Amino acid sequence: MKRIFLKSLLALTAVAAIGSAHAQTRTIKFANQNAKGHPIVQGMEKFAEIVEAKSGGKLKVNVFPGGALGSDQANLSALQGGTLEMASMNSGIFASIVKDFAVYDFPFLFSNPKEVAAVVDGPVGQALHAKLEEKGLVGLAYYELGFRQITNSKRPITKVDDIAGLKLRVIPNPINIDWVNALGANPTPLPFPELYAALEQKAVDGQENPVATIQGAKLFEVQKYMTLTNHQYNPQSVVVSKKFWDSLSAAERKIVQDAALESAKFQREQSRSAAAGILEALKKAGMQVSELPPAEMAKLRDKIKPVIAKHTASVGEATVKAVLADIEAARK
Repeated sequence: MKRIFLKSLLALTAVAAIGSAHAQTRTIKFANQNAKGHPIVQGMEKFAEIVEAKSGGKLKVNVFPGGALGSDQANLSALQGGTLEMASMNSGIFASIVKDFAVYDFPFLFSNPKEVAAVVDGPVGQALHAKLEEKGLVGLAYYELGFRQITNSKRPITKVDDIAGLKLRVIPNPINIDWVNALGANPTPLPFPELYAALEQKAVDGQENPVATIQGAKLFEVQKYMTLTNHQYNPQSVVVSKKFWDSLSAAERKIVQDAALESAKFQREQSRSAAAGILEALKKAGMQVSELPPAEMAKLRDKIKPVIAKHTASVGEATVKAVLADIEAARK
């Protein structure tokens, strides 16, 4: 009887230990709009690899690219509600809950990666992420989507006036709507997962995105002309649901935070090293690529200046001045 009792006790102890191990394992859903293979998704996959290694498998990350868990707006609501653990999305999207983030969507704000790093990795970038906490989010790091270019299926754009009349899909926010209007085009706000179909069905003539996104979403299949304007640069915030963050131990938070920063460094390197090759691949796929002459680029900047002035007032002059000061310091 004693032997039977001991065997039963050992079996129950083993089952309890297994159950405890399973209970301690946490799964993180990590969402993004870009297709698998995109530098953003590569960064997410690197994050998953680091987290699982550093946690000994106690934290598992499932990456959901390509809008698999819905649009950015749907992801934002899910993060705040605690039904989604993590996402990477254009930092400017957070302007809907913290107005200061709209500064990241200012046209022609950044000229190069050095200026970007001075802002997003400095006090301003960290302060903006800190403002998300009262909105149910925790900002961990900044990935890079990159500089945006204009594409369309109607005609080559060799001067600013060629943009007028085009129906262009934009990220749904006021700054993008305003600068497209300023160029005489017709802005059409659409969630990214709906973009390909809208272009294919000619519901819109064109769009604007970095080259990696154009390639990853196969927009070259439904767009003929690309104009290299570098009119906007998009940092991408890596954020975690505060509800989930608060459930983690201090040790788990450190693992997640460190992995986000480490993967951000890797992701930016991937993004920048891939850009030139992607552009050549798009040309080989049939896209006609052009650049505006310097005089036309100056005209483009002039047309957009009133938009920047208008939104400086709404974003807050203190935030804009702080960003511009960091950029100026990076140029010295």
